[in-house]
Amino acid sequence: MNRPIYLDHHATTPMEPAVLDAMMPYLTERFGNAASRTHRYGWEAEEAVHTAREQIAALIGAKPEEIILTSGATESDNLALKGIARSYRDKGNHIITATTEHKAVLDSCKALEKDGFNVTYVPVDRLGLVDPDDIRQAITSHTILISVMYANSEIGVIGPLAAIGAIAHQHGVLFHSDAVQGVGKIACNVNDLQVDLMSLSGHKLYGPKGVGALYIRKTRPKRIRIQPLIDGGGQERGFRSGTLNVPGIVGFGKACELAQHLWPEESIRLRGLRQYLYEGLRERLDDIYLNGHPEQRLPGNLNMSFAYVQGESLLMSLKDIVALSSGSACSSGSTEPSYVLRAIGMDDTLASASIRFGLGRHTTEEEIDTVMHAMVEKVERLRALAPVSDLQVGSQI
Repeated sequence: MNRPIYLDHHATTPMEPAVLDAMMPYLTERFGNAASRTHRYGWEAEEAVHTAREQIAALIGAKPEEIILTSGATESDNLALKGIARSYRDKGNHIITATTEHKAVLDSCKALEKDGFNVTYVPVDRLGLVDPDDIRQAITSHTILISVMYANSEIGVIGPLAAIGAIAHQHGVLFHSDAVQGVGKIACNVNDLQVDLMSLSGHKLYGPKGVGALYIRKTRPKRIRIQPLIDGGGQERGFRSGTLNVPGIVGFGKACELAQHLWPEESIRLRGLRQYLYEGLRERLDDIYLNGHPEQRLPGNLNMSFAYVQGESLLMSLKDIVALSSGSACSSGSTEPSYVLRAIGMDDTLASASIRFGLGRHTTEEEIDTVMHAMVEKVERLRALAPVSDLQVGSQI
């Protein structure tokens, strides 16, 4: 049976065969615990983890010892926000973030608010961008952490991290970024972006699920303190106890190594395919709108609203042809319009008519042609079936 064309690469990416090949020995004969220091099995695992740590660090311009391995970006975000907040409580209790952050950041902030911390949620403009001046104005003498994502998982907008990082450092405030969607797809150097902490995930860059990392700058000018979320055997220098997922870490490292070599050309190709899809849909359909910044966005991201149709109805009509989503996979079970689209000023009617296209490494022009044809056919059909009372357009982007 033919499977649908996959255009949901922001939710997850298929694992590269080379990644699986790298992992297989550590799922079979090299099954040792990386914390076992008295025999060959443990030494092999420890060496493999060290190599992966180097590969992950190299992709973002970090040092291997600055990489803390986790179960994924959700844990990394939680460790960064809660760990910093609780460690620096003696200095202040104020955190700054943006309204369009991933739920792992927003819900961590909500949890910290219940614990007595104050959080400022800075708005974004109609293109989805945070204004660095808004961050500057939000800083107080009690601010201890700023967290702004690198690239939005729904509308693909790339944030002005370097400018925000410079402001944070001018005020002696730590700066964290959830960079899950950007790493391996666009240039990402922790020094250029001026971040102190950065969350990463394996399955967003053609690696395995269930593994991620938190970059923690080693000096700035002094060591960053983080209170661990998980206590136990003291692995990962005490930041994150627990037996290391050696096969997953090896796969994550290999995926980072591949991304480092592939992303420059890959980003150019995906940007071209994305524009091809966008222009094709715009030529064939009226009343469709681009959500997010037209240029400052991920190469493979296209988020569009199709007026006069319900997004869920459109997705269901396409389910046998193409795998798409209406937003973040972490919120896909919700019937509410996307909070990200609401944050950029879109009304609920148009927000509910939005589709996120996530192009990836193996997406072809032939697939885009198929998707384009199907989209036009299904949108026109659903519009023809819609009652006249439903044919109302909300605010336009």
